[in-house]
Amino acid sequence: MFTRIVKMEFNAEEIETFLANFEAIKSKVRNFPGCKFLELYRDQNNTNVFFTYSRWENESDLENYRNSELFKGVWATTKPMFRSKAQAWSVDTLYSLE
Repeated sequence: MFTRIVKMEFNAEEIETFLANFEAIKSKVRNFPGCKFLELYRDQNNTNVFFTYSRWENESDLENYRNSELFKGVWATTKPMFRSKAQAWSVDTLYSLE
């Protein structure tokens, strides 16, 4: 299992549209085969910056999502709202303390 972190910076006037769209699609993304966890974060100091944090069973599951019609629709809707290019990281958990 690994975690995918995506940083997105939006134009201020697009934030409400982004949040409404995320609300509409979040369950579909979370229930995509291989997705085990999904959260959305908002930066406390720069409210135009958001992060998605998702855990995937394996990289092929993430690639299947990225090649799916669901992702293509999400990306086509979300990308034009960006103020700057999105950044993404795939990371392995070394330690988890709860």
